[in-house]
Amino acid sequence: MFTSTLPRQNHSTVADLPTDLFAAIQALKQELNAVILAHYYQDPDIQDIADYIGDSLGLSRQAAQTNADVIVFAGVHFMAETAKILNPDKLVLLPDLNAGCSLAESCPPDAFAKFKAQYPDHLVVSYINCTAEIKAMSDIICTSSNAVNIVRQIPEDQPIIFAPDRNLGRYVMAETGRDLVLWQGACLVHENFSEKKLVQLKIEHPEAEIIAHPECEPPILNHADYIGSTTALLNYAKKSSKSSFIIVTEPGIIHQMEKETPGKSFIPAPPMNSCACNECPHMRLNTLEKLYLSMKNRSPEITLPEDIRIAALRPIQRMLEMSQ
Repeated sequence: MFTSTLPRQNHSTVADLPTDLFAAIQALKQELNAVILAHYYQDPDIQDIADYIGDSLGLSRQAAQTNADVIVFAGVHFMAETAKILNPDKLVLLPDLNAGCSLAESCPPDAFAKFKAQYPDHLVVSYINCTAEIKAMSDIICTSSNAVNIVRQIPEDQPIIFAPDRNLGRYVMAETGRDLVLWQGACLVHENFSEKKLVQLKIEHPEAEIIAHPECEPPILNHADYIGSTTALLNYAKKSSKSSFIIVTEPGIIHQMEKETPGKSFIPAPPMNSCACNECPHMRLNTLEKLYLSMKNRSPEITLPEDIRIAALRPIQRMLEMSQ
């Protein structure tokens, strides 16, 4: 559940923006004792101003460890929610309250509760890309970085529901040999890659390695030289002896890849539509201007009912314990 604190009556507008947003944001960070956490899929300007850039697991760890009074989360709803679950006494801001997640929205709490009731003896492992209500109905949370490792730690005779991403669930099944009951949710970005165009791109760039996120559909993953979370893809590109890569995930990660591996080339995989890229429309709602205004106005603020927060905290803590 997301609510926004109403801006003050004399709140800033776009017309009031300072000429140097980077300097203004740095000043507000000092004033508020704030930390800016950003996902790899954010605009390059936001990545460059952030105190920490990472994938969902890394961001969760940073949110759990921060000593800041204010957390500015440059990501989407479920990420800012997770920060609030871990930090009930801190002010958590999301630059654009409309920055949702197609995967999280594909798993409505009422429908999932009915689904879960059909499997009363099953443990619920939920991908972190879900709402606080779904987390509250889960036993363990996972990310794309640790999903395989977490499932491997669960006794083999314990049946498991995996939600909400069916593609990540299929990947975990293939890696672990476990038979999971899958909720049929998906990410619009990772479901939109074209296998035909990917093959054509590989023909055009035969020297390039294909590296892909496990949220992609199986036909896409079958072509991948390496499969991993956004952080894993970044680390692989840094360590690989290859100099060219086709990136099959949201192309925001390419900014960090280019910064950390100068001299290597990164080609975004094409989607099924005619667009030249495959950007997440939700992630890209956040802008540097909105980030500044959210800090200036202390709004929009993420709040949660305490009973939901406490119930959602337990499976997140279990994930962090199992990921050490």
